[in-house]
Amino acid sequence: MEKTSVQKLAGVLKLLVTITFICNLVALFLVPGCSRLRSLDELVEGALYFSNESSLAVTARMMGYFVSAWQEVWLFGGPYAAVLTSFLLFCGGCTAVILWQARRVLDTILAGNTFTFENAANMRRAAVCCFLISAAALGRTVWGLCFYRSLMPLLTYNALFVPIFLMAGLLCMVMSALFRQAAELKAENDLTI
Repeated sequence: MEKTSVQKLAGVLKLLVTITFICNLVALFLVPGCSRLRSLDELVEGALYFSNESSLAVTARMMGYFVSAWQEVWLFGGPYAAVLTSFLLFCGGCTAVILWQARRVLDTILAGNTFTFENAANMRRAAVCCFLISAAALGRTVWGLCFYRSLMPLLTYNALFVPIFLMAGLLCMVMSALFRQAAELKAENDLTI
């Protein structure tokens, strides 16, 4: 049986979602090291300082930095680094769950069985993760307001995450209800035939 254009598109999207999922997992490993840096120049200068070494040695030195950061960010990073690391790890974990749910929905589209209760549950899980990211962003924004005693945290990406992920969660809930309703109608049709 030849694939429809929707299934071809779903195959491409599944490949892109899988690549994004893998990149997300790699980025989660790098989070403590990045939150420990005061600037990106610090990492680049450290790498360029050892430029007479082989690229493998520089890569090993940089990987050692990111591995050691997992311990040092909690012990010596201070409250800002700990909150930033916790926030980014939590949001990254939720994003990984959202991407995995998207892969599962695309799998059912590729199988030609789109309107299932399983897809409704997948969309509901994605919605919950979106709401959790929105709540974490709100918490970090409130923490920033208290920590800095300034209104500047209202102008950061954290404050922007609150409405964006709230709307994404609501959209996923609507999609979940649509999938559930379509699955119920499909089940009714299957019984009447």
